[in-house]
Amino acid sequence: MSTEKFTLDGEYIEVNLLLKLVGVCDSGGAGKMLVANGEVSVDGVAETRKTAKIRAGQKVTCGDTEILVVADPKGGVDGRVR
Repeated sequence: MSTEKFTLDGEYIEVNLLLKLVGVCDSGGAGKMLVANGEVSVDGVAETRKTAKIRAGQKVTCGDTEILVVADPKGGVDGRVR
């Protein structure tokens, strides 16, 4: 299993966009399909909400990819992601 670290610059990111930005899929729509097909879990629990809000400290798993979401050390709250 590969582990990716995603730095969150804001309060949250929608799970479908997180999957896109990390490179698990090519688009937010494809991320929604992964969720709809039951291929995504958050903190070990199957996620069924296509635009679930993922916050710092959570772990998202899809296939053989694990994404650790960490807070921006600068404490950004403007809603942008990097």
